[in-house]
Amino acid sequence: MSDRERVTKEVRAALEHERRINLHKYPVKLDFADGVLTLEGEVEHIAAKKLAMELAAAVPGVRGIVDRLRVEPATRMGDGAILDAVRDALIQEPALQNCTIKVKAKGRVDIVREAPVSPHGVIELSVDEGVVLLDDHVTSHTQKRMAGVLAWWVPGSRDVVNGMAVEPLQDDSDHEVVKAVQLALKKDPFVNHDRIRVTARNYVVTLEGTVPTVMQKEMAEFDAWYVFGVDKVVNKLEVRSA
Repeated sequence: MSDRERVTKEVRAALEHERRINLHKYPVKLDFADGVLTLEGEVEHIAAKKLAMELAAAVPGVRGIVDRLRVEPATRMGDGAILDAVRDALIQEPALQNCTIKVKAKGRVDIVREAPVSPHGVIELSVDEGVVLLDDHVTSHTQKRMAGVLAWWVPGSRDVVNGMAVEPLQDDSDHEVVKAVQLALKKDPFVNHDRIRVTARNYVVTLEGTVPTVMQKEMAEFDAWYVFGVDKVVNKLEVRSA
């Protein structure tokens, strides 16, 4: 058996054993060459996408990954509609008020809001085939992560590529991840965050506490997955009616 065959076989087996990944309904194409594995296809949700990446990276011989996985959108939207929705969300977010917002479409970059204060960040937004791209820089890890969550919350988004730098350079940490997850849960109007405890270790987030419905348990988990840098989510939330 060649190295290519072995790696693709082991990756596929790992994906098939993960209950959150449904390869029968959402097949994933695998291609391995020179130590780099490419994953391509549409997956059911953000958890399936990130778990697939984590499982693939753990297979011996995989030195790099090309991510071409896209999430099935809750609502099919055109790139223009997605761009408008993400733009509006970024403008309205209080945590991003010190950021200049630019949109790039059809080769043209327009400033839609100038930052009123300095120092400030610059967020350049574009959308390509349902994939939201966030470029340039922000002034904190919280801003970077919150912008990414807002982009994921737009129902037509199929992926979010968060390429923004944090300037000035700052150390990242589990504490920063916890802050971002807590903020996302607090801002999600469909999740009651009051009884949810968030912890993180080595970028693995654990959710504990109680929620009133199974749907809220799942939505809280997805909010954690949406946060940039989160490698895994352990959902220990219990469903208890009030």
